[in-house]
Amino acid sequence: MAAMRRVLLRSTGVAILSVALSLGLAVTLVPALGGVVDGNAWLMCVLCPLLIAWPASAWQFWQHEQLRAARAALVAAHEELQRAHDALAETARRDGLTGLLNRESLLAVVEQARSSPEAAWLLVADLDHFKAINDRYGHAAGDDVLTQVASRLSSGLGEGDAVGRLGGEEFAVVLASADEDHAADAAERLRAAVAQTPILVEGDVRLNVTISVGGAAIDPALPVRDAYTSADARLYEAKRAGRNRVVLAAAEKVDALAASS
Repeated sequence: MAAMRRVLLRSTGVAILSVALSLGLAVTLVPALGGVVDGNAWLMCVLCPLLIAWPASAWQFWQHEQLRAARAALVAAHEELQRAHDALAETARRDGLTGLLNRESLLAVVEQARSSPEAAWLLVADLDHFKAINDRYGHAAGDDVLTQVASRLSSGLGEGDAVGRLGGEEFAVVLASADEDHAADAAERLRAAVAQTPILVEGDVRLNVTISVGGAAIDPALPVRDAYTSADARLYEAKRAGRNRVVLAAAEKVDALAASS
């Protein structure tokens, strides 16, 4: 409707201008050539521009509006396609259950941290006795536990940090711009966030869930897998030491922070 209104207004304006020009030419050129502008001449000066200029300009303006609408539709379609592409790319980066970064995306973040001039740490966390939860309460309850643990890990991150699910009940956190003390504090904070409050499953079942955490500095001179291997080894040290603990790799003496249940 708005497009048609614009076409009518513009075409009418062109037609009026054409009539005015036609009349202006008639009253200046015809007498100069020795002619006389009579009634029929006046009528032709008005009718010809109206019959020619109005439909011709209306058609041209209508085509212009159609082209503009097509361009707008093309831009909107392109933007929608870009949004769909971005959403698909983001979905491909995420773990389907927890919404965290998946293994490949998390390791890509580790690679970025490795090439950064800022020090960074990798923490690997694993749920303690998770198989027992699945065996006793079922895999649906186990999925609830994983989802809620993922939420607690995400809420404990600092700016620039990242968390992902490596697979099963194993998670990883990349701490950006972190020295050893910061890494120890962050790891303990994440451990406590999981252990301090029971997790509700099946509506009213309260589970005391804990995690063990291993950590290692990300060395720019070494491949990504070395940081993961080192952090994973510290994780199993924490498991062997009794679980619900943090063990870091880079300390001169291994720092195992005891659990507080």
